[in-house]
Amino acid sequence: MGKTILEKIIGNHAGCDVEPGQIVDVAIDVRVARDFGGANVVKNLENNNLDIEDPTKTFFTFDCNPGGSDQKYATNQHICRLFARKRGIKIFDINRGIGTHIAIDHGLLVPGGTLVSTDSHANILGAIGAFGQGMGDQDIAAAFAFGRVWFKVPPSIKVILKGKPHKGVTAKDITLALLRHFGANGLLGFSAEVYGPVIDDMSLDGRITIASMATEMGGIIVFLPPNDEVVAYCTRASDVEFTPVHADQDAYYSQVVDIDMSSLEPLISRPGHPEDVVQVQEVKGTKIDSAFIGSCTNGRYEDMKAAAETLRGRKVAQGVVLKIVPSTDRIWMRCLDEGLITLFKEAGALVGNPGCAGCAAGQIGQNGPGEVTVSTGNRNFAGKQGKGDVYLASPATVAASAVAGVIVTADQIPQEVVFFTQPLETAGMEKRPTEAIEPTEIKPARPTEIKGRVWIIRQDNIDTDIIFHNRYLTITDIEQMGQYTFDNLPGWEDFSKKAKPGDIVVTGKNFGAGSSRQQAVDCFKSLGITLIIAESFGAIYERNAINAAMPIMAADLTRTDIESGEEITVDLVSGKIERLSGGKSVNGTPFSDTQMEIYQRGGLLKN
Repeated sequence: MGKTILEKIIGNHAGCDVEPGQIVDVAIDVRVARDFGGANVVKNLENNNLDIEDPTKTFFTFDCNPGGSDQKYATNQHICRLFARKRGIKIFDINRGIGTHIAIDHGLLVPGGTLVSTDSHANILGAIGAFGQGMGDQDIAAAFAFGRVWFKVPPSIKVILKGKPHKGVTAKDITLALLRHFGANGLLGFSAEVYGPVIDDMSLDGRITIASMATEMGGIIVFLPPNDEVVAYCTRASDVEFTPVHADQDAYYSQVVDIDMSSLEPLISRPGHPEDVVQVQEVKGTKIDSAFIGSCTNGRYEDMKAAAETLRGRKVAQGVVLKIVPSTDRIWMRCLDEGLITLFKEAGALVGNPGCAGCAAGQIGQNGPGEVTVSTGNRNFAGKQGKGDVYLASPATVAASAVAGVIVTADQIPQEVVFFTQPLETAGMEKRPTEAIEPTEIKPARPTEIKGRVWIIRQDNIDTDIIFHNRYLTITDIEQMGQYTFDNLPGWEDFSKKAKPGDIVVTGKNFGAGSSRQQAVDCFKSLGITLIIAESFGAIYERNAINAAMPIMAADLTRTDIESGEEITVDLVSGKIERLSGGKSVNGTPFSDTQMEIYQRGGLLKN
């Protein structure tokens, strides 16, 4: 049986043949910590007296807060700088841009290589046919110290894009089409490979857009097999020889999915849910307050060029704010040299320093309560890019909407700009319910049978911004985290006041989708929550919980008649779940040997 791209790369770096479900130790070529999470990585290394395995393969990238404008971020950045000076680690500081893009553009990683980062979009490296994975603070500390991490090999899906889309359809529209097809968890736990004529001809910038949103589909990674252009680019950037990795002809895939591109029109994602994708025509005319072009998904030169072509000779509509942030300093300087920065400024846009921008609290691209934004970002979870409503679209659609004052495609900009003459209406937008939690204390016991009172949250796709909002990310003291648990989940805001040590949280599919933030696990430890049961977990969240010795178990309890307040017992060895009030028992997924070993010793970095 042949091997998929992922199986080949992981096998090459584990030193053995691998298959789905197998847990192996993987050698990591590039290990990265950002200003988000970096200080906690340093803390983990210093608290456990760990050294750096290879400083030449180890990097810090400061991209969440390139202005250092927040005191806590500035503090965390300087903690990393001091540590880097002592250990001989290279820093790509606040003037350089997004770390995953730097890894590609500076040749830190080549096709077939492996990279881990505190960035949940590290799987963007699938754009060059390399393995990238976002992980939590403890994982990255282990990678810094040992050069290896454990990894469970996922099954692979093959996606074939058939036909060519209409003129004006961009890589972002193709990405949204994939998101519409797979939803928020359709790739949960899978590696995907994407093929087809539209991929064969796609530039590196377009590939980065597609790969960057694997996380929003629940995927481990999306690989786009490198074409000649990508290979040539990576060769120039790295100045090293490498052999691109391609799947074998007889590779086995869990699914083969065909998606027709021939009728594709420009798409847009409605607020609150990246997967809630419709044609732009369905929300055309929706009045906007602001627009944002940038992020790791659409901050490349081609994205800037597309925005410039739409803005050329035009002005941003009165009352609308357009914010533009190139992804790296190199792209920013190219835009300056070619006159794009001048064009953006003449159109009335605000141009920011290269970096992640709107995905980080306090940065360019955030919005306020009631504000309607159309953005090229990858996430529009409630509260992620601010307290307003965020639509996701291509750079061309965003620029056109900024000029028109309403959501519109680039080929349908009206002659007359739409001004704010009546109360704001958000056509085609549905509000969806969310829910919340909060703190108490930690129980360090390591029982294999857990008994506790349950809190039932019958909701799927609860993301890390809902569990622990990004405005609290600079908090590093676990004792302070619990009070913010589910701070962004309507209906559950008083959870921290009601929850008691020993309680168990039960929820639906894809719990912990989103970012790599360790705090989304540690806040439950702060409260003394002894177990989280979900039908399934986001891939990074699952790793973070296991590595922090926070018991989690996959089981479907939300579709039973169990209610909040009941008591259950859970056997971590067998996976058996029983209600103390009687009734049918349920079987969950028992702890693997790796999970049990880490749990019993109290965490990945504990002896």
